Amino acid sequence: MTITEALQIAQTAPAAAPKFDVKLACGFTPLHLQTLLTAEVQQRVRGRKVAISSGLYGDLAGTLESVARGDGEQPDCLAVVIEWPDLDPRLGFRSAGSWGSGAVSDIASSARAMQARIVEALSRAPAGIRIAVTLPSLPLPPLFHSCGWQASEAQLLLERDILGMAAELAQGMRAMVVNGQALSESSAAGQRFDLKSDLLTGLPYTVQHAGAVAAALATALVPPAPKKGIISDLDDTLWSGIVGETGPEGVSWDLASHHQLHGLYQKMLASLCENGVLVGVASKNDPAVVKKTFERADLLIRSEQVFPFEVHWDAKSGSIARILNVWNIGADAVIFVDDSPMELAEVAAAHPGIECICFPKSDYAAGLAMLRRLRDLCGKERISQEDTIRLESIRRGAEFQEQAAGGAAPEQFLQQLNATISIDFDCGSEARTLELINKTNQFNLNGIRLTEADWQKRLSQPGAFVAGISYEDKFGMLGTIAVIQGLEREGVLHVPTWVMSCRAFARRIEHGCLAALFDRFQASRVELDYTATSKNGPVKDFLLAMLGEEPTGPVRIMRRQFEAQCPPLYHTVREVRRTYASG
Repeated sequence: MTITEALQIAQTAPAAAPKFDVKLACGFTPLHLQTLLTAEVQQRVRGRKVAISSGLYGDLAGTLESVARGDGEQPDCLAVVIEWPDLDPRLGFRSAGSWGSGAVSDIASSARAMQARIVEALSRAPAGIRIAVTLPSLPLPPLFHSCGWQASEAQLLLERDILGMAAELAQGMRAMVVNGQALSESSAAGQRFDLKSDLLTGLPYTVQHAGAVAAALATALVPPAPKKGIISDLDDTLWSGIVGETGPEGVSWDLASHHQLHGLYQKMLASLCENGVLVGVASKNDPAVVKKTFERADLLIRSEQVFPFEVHWDAKSGSIARILNVWNIGADAVIFVDDSPMELAEVAAAHPGIECICFPKSDYAAGLAMLRRLRDLCGKERISQEDTIRLESIRRGAEFQEQAAGGAAPEQFLQQLNATISIDFDCGSEARTLELINKTNQFNLNGIRLTEADWQKRLSQPGAFVAGISYEDKFGMLGTIAVIQGLEREGVLHVPTWVMSCRAFARRIEHGCLAALFDRFQASRVELDYTATSKNGPVKDFLLAMLGEEPTGPVRIMRRQFEAQCPPLYHTVREVRRTYASG
């Protein structure tokens, strides 16, 4: 991205759009870095107007301490760019300090003290601020006694200390630390430092490196939503060979057969599955032969980690459609991997938004890029309890749908579920709560996404409440599947946010949630900030049933109206009581 392009992007947001405030903490003059960071963040928060402010020159720690104290308006995000001179000015080129050998030990001590100050300031930053940190990416000056091709002990100790600081910041997800190796791939080490710019303007970065740092920070501050599932072909993709021709023992994926790339792909899928990513199969094949192949003990992904299997001779676009229906997610949340460009094109045409990846087979460089891409597309900052039970929940959900559509009367079927709704009114700080709000589309009151700062501001309002709803029945546990956030004032509930996972549909959980809120707050009415989106049809259908007419905007539901329209509910409802250790 050029500076001109960045300036144009920064102007794309309407002046009246809600602000998205970013604090840029760096010890040097930000100049191009600030411009490029504004553009990179603006591209990721459409509908908001990005405003970036920076701290005092040469006082990185002071800027962080100001944020920790709450000076001024709290930003949505904090971008922290650390370079060696921030730890001690003598580690830069602009300082008049000595580079003599006697100063080296003093520099190390000074740098450790500054690192401790930075960690302390960041640990006290308000909880609602998302923090991203880049570590020193510029070369150290030639101040050590050794030749440049030799890493001196003093240099290695400095690098060890900075990595220790980074590990401390990353612990507990307090800050997102940019991966230095990934940054090296987008910005070559020899093309990062501009000595002339550093000495004359105080900006040590080349424009190219400033752009790479800005892009990395923006991604860490506003990460893309991870993909929810991967649908894979089998022949010449999950394994090498055509299983229908060679038989289950004729396909391979190991080092001895020179087909280890397929084995690595299997390992990646198994790893992602353990982290909550759904894995399904779409293959034109003989189901009996495929089943036999999945019984091989040396397969690196287990058959129970894959659901569903679509194995037949019909078009793969139809297989994809059925898998998406079972998973109850959109095509834009899914990756399709196949070795055939024709199959990929057929699926892409039928399912706009799906991410199609061609399996590279014998191209090892492309194979490595594919593995990294899968991790980047599906990787998560943290693994929640819901991630660990998602696959089993999907299996049970399919069983639920099958039985619900069977011969049993719906009322009798629902009555026999032995369902329990658990409501947690103390879940505002749980990562799953905000995550569910920001990734749910179908049962979403208005589609509004919230930053961590937005969320904290909402929860700090007088009368604010948040309810996290989990569910369990005889088909198993669904975990936290709904969040309702609002304000209670004089017996009226104003609800701007209500989301529910598609896994919970058809169980009358939404009715149970609303009934529980009426009872807990003894409310006379609920006011819902409904706005139609391209995806929230289930909310519209629910409100239509309650109101008797199609909603066109914010709606009001009186308690007596709800009770008259509410179908029979068979859930046991309990409120979660948390206990906290004192000490």
